[in-house]
Amino acid sequence: MSPSLVESSSLAEPAHPRRWAALAVLSLTLVAVTLDNSVLNTALPSLAHALKASTSDLQWITDAYTLVFASALILAGTLGARLGSRTALLGGLVVFGGGSAIAALSDSPGQLIAWRAVMGLGAAFVMPATLAIIVRIFPAHERPKAFGAWSAAAGIGVLIGPVTGGALLEHFSWSSAFWINVPLVAFAVGAVFALVPSIPVVRGGRLDLLGALLSTAAVAALVDAVIQAPTRGWADTVTLAEFGASLLLLVAFVIWQRRAASPLVRLDLFANRTFAVAALSLAVVFFVLFGTLFELSQYLQLVHGYSPLVAGLGAMPFAVAMATTSATSPLITRRLGTRGTLALGLFLATAGLLVLAATGVHTEFWQVAVGTGIIGLGMGMMMAPASLQISGSVPPQFASMASALNSVIRELGGVLGIAVLGTVVSSAYRSSVGTDLGPAGTDLPTAHGFAATLPAAQGQHVIAVADQAFTDAMSRGSLLAAGLALVMAVLVLVVRPARPADAPVPARELAAQTA
Repeated sequence: MSPSLVESSSLAEPAHPRRWAALAVLSLTLVAVTLDNSVLNTALPSLAHALKASTSDLQWITDAYTLVFASALILAGTLGARLGSRTALLGGLVVFGGGSAIAALSDSPGQLIAWRAVMGLGAAFVMPATLAIIVRIFPAHERPKAFGAWSAAAGIGVLIGPVTGGALLEHFSWSSAFWINVPLVAFAVGAVFALVPSIPVVRGGRLDLLGALLSTAAVAALVDAVIQAPTRGWADTVTLAEFGASLLLLVAFVIWQRRAASPLVRLDLFANRTFAVAALSLAVVFFVLFGTLFELSQYLQLVHGYSPLVAGLGAMPFAVAMATTSATSPLITRRLGTRGTLALGLFLATAGLLVLAATGVHTEFWQVAVGTGIIGLGMGMMMAPASLQISGSVPPQFASMASALNSVIRELGGVLGIAVLGTVVSSAYRSSVGTDLGPAGTDLPTAHGFAATLPAAQGQHVIAVADQAFTDAMSRGSLLAAGLALVMAVLVLVVRPARPADAPVPARELAAQTA
């Protein structure tokens, strides 16, 4: 085990006098990152038309960011600790903002995919740094409130993103979904300089370059296999080869981490049942969220014909509910305990998904709002206690590593959700439509575009068949997601933690155990 772990005698840095102002700035950086993704979801149909992007292109535009983000997180967290968390935060914001500005100038799906990848690299440095700074400047008794506020910021980003995107698309092109990040990032950089304190760098052993290479390659192979599987096929040779390569790289990474003098990741964390259950709960809830929202955007804009602004308002109930329960989750956790809070959040997500599963072609807007709102209640309730449990499982100087793991878990859950639920919906849609309608059997956007070239009566028939097939397929995907959330809720209640679920592993005890 790394000597730096044993040498740490303090449980936390003293409370910083500007910690609450700094938290507001850190939350703003999170809003900027989450705003981008939620704005992009609203802009997907407009973007598809302007850049002639296929469904596969749209998935890559969404997932290129996630692929790079997830792959680089562990290395970014480690480098951030060595460079200083504030330095990593500022550098990540600059890369994210610059990539967003150039992405707005793209004139092809390929260019946009490339710059979305650059944005993901910047975000990989931002996310671990924000949580690491919170752990270092807040005393232990204030961290639940700080994590609740940080989680609520994610809800705010989701809240204003679709509405902002819809308003922008009413008057401007799809590129405005990226230009909006530039002033936000510029303001955030200035605020970080003014209000966020510098965090002492971690003085450890040599950087584990081999561990970084193995972890980055393992995550990249896994994420690419999952993203491409719906197009290539889950049993395709390349897909299976990537899954196999990811597994081999992961095994090599684990073996190396057990031998390395200064390992990149604390593998002993995964033996802690409390940590493992919290991590898996986050992965599941992001799986169902990302997969559901990706399909819901098409449903609102294409099946119902809502404008981007009205479709953006469809995310309001989710975001308001999520922000509300995120802010109040410390009170809920105090009453129910961490395990009870996680289980209740998952049960609520299950209920919301079942409401969406009952959605039909002519379902009124309020029913969709009820479903997304219930999901938001559950997710907001879970994020703060789960993230606190993960980040609180290590001494403060390892906060960047734990925060990076937190983000990797969430992002892997999200990309798996888009890929798996997207595959379920696409397969069910194609099976329902068949080949009788020609190009309309490919996907819903193609069906609507094909219908526009036909005489009115034929076009209406194609749209009616395609909308019904897509809605039925989306309901099937929601049922699958609901089943997964329900199983996870039961697992949270059944699996007994090694210690009280409400108590993160004390840093001094963990150091002694692993010395």
